[in-house]
Amino acid sequence: MSHLLTIEPLGQTIEVAEDQTILDAALRAGIWLPHACCHGLCATCKVQVSDGEIEHNDASPFALLDFERDEGKCLACCATLSSDVTIEADIDEDPDAEVHPVRDFNATVVELETLTPTARRVVLELDADLSFQAGQYINLWLPQIERPRAFSLANPPSQSRRVELQVRRVPGGEATGYIHERLAVGDTLRLSGPYGRFFVRRSAPGSHLFLAGGTGLASPLSMIVDLLERGDTRPITLIYGARHRAELYDDARLRALAAQYPQFAYVPALSDPLPGDDWEGVTGFVHEVAKAYFNSDFRGHKAYLCGPPPMIDACLSTLMQGRLFERDIYMEKFLSAADAAQANRRSPLFRAL
Repeated sequence: MSHLLTIEPLGQTIEVAEDQTILDAALRAGIWLPHACCHGLCATCKVQVSDGEIEHNDASPFALLDFERDEGKCLACCATLSSDVTIEADIDEDPDAEVHPVRDFNATVVELETLTPTARRVVLELDADLSFQAGQYINLWLPQIERPRAFSLANPPSQSRRVELQVRRVPGGEATGYIHERLAVGDTLRLSGPYGRFFVRRSAPGSHLFLAGGTGLASPLSMIVDLLERGDTRPITLIYGARHRAELYDDARLRALAAQYPQFAYVPALSDPLPGDDWEGVTGFVHEVAKAYFNSDFRGHKAYLCGPPPMIDACLSTLMQGRLFERDIYMEKFLSAADAAQANRRSPLFRAL
């Protein structure tokens, strides 16, 4: 039995199917609600129930405390409706945010490529066009794995039928282990999307700065190619870091883009090059290279950060010391179930993005 959900302050009412979560129903209706882990662990999707009855389901007692439940709060990614319900959500309007309702797709694996010893490129052919904004991600279901896993889209929105994922193998990771060991060309999978609130602020003045490490390259690659395809002439800088040469992938591809587009500057960096790498480029961690490249002055930029948490933390500190502030810095924000417990460790200066 379905119920009606009214979302304030938007004043919009949508239908929610039995056992469908508040978050899933909203996203499929083209209504964005703040969210991150989607596992009931990070509390980003917390909303206030002002009328009606809900079931909390798998919401973590650490993400949703007992007194918050008593006050009528719930986690939208877990809560289902037991009656018609009205919620109050903290929804920020952004002139650059595009609305792309979440949909389900069937996908066929058409290409697999080893990028590094720990990263694999997966190209999927979809059964319909996926409309999305550069920087967003999809949820991918894998055989015999209960929960879907989130992966950033590395292709630009202009490639809507064939999508690219760049998957780092997580030690002990059930899903990434499957992708690296068992996934084969011709396999069929199910996915849903798009998700996420990570995108380029096109209406804002200033230059674009992307800082990425490892497979954090996926979203910046999508965003940069999209900017270039749209004819954006403002300066675009990508500083991309890896430990040594074997882990620096898509280098030739990015160098070719930099040669083709004069507004795009590509700065690869190795933090720990090996003797056999014959590396003649810059060395150091991403934040160190960025600091030297811009002489510790990042004013006039919008910065987009993608990579492992230690890299993000170091880049945040460097950018803020270099006169860039919260309103100018954006981070990719989707978390695995394993990572979600660490979500509250991010800087208190930053609200949920």
